[in-house]
Amino acid sequence: APDWRGDIKNSNPEQALAASLSSCHMMTFLALVAKMKWPVLSYKDKAIATLGKNSEGKMSVTEIQLNPKVEFSNGFSVDNQKMREIQDRAHRYCFIANSLSSEVKVKIN
Repeated sequence: APDWRGDIKNSNPEQALAASLSSCHMMTFLALVAKMKWPVLSYKDKAIATLGKNSEGKMSVTEIQLNPKVEFSNGFSVDNQKMREIQDRAHRYCFIANSLSSEVKVKIN
């Protein structure tokens, strides 16, 4: 990655990890809402991985924040509480999230 004098076309490993988690979370979310017949028009996310030191003082990804933005078709809407519940379920069922020991936060805007 460019941060390490690499090619700008390459990603940092922490960005790849965040993208992997984001993708898994999205697919899990979409599977859950498809069963409930929610008419999703689009789903976008900007996942952010934060580097820091873990409890042993080693460099690690200390947090990944997901920022999903979901749009619905046909005038369909969901209140924030219901969206939080479904996003929380998606997080709990996502196998990538279940594979990580770092804290993962899902921020609903």
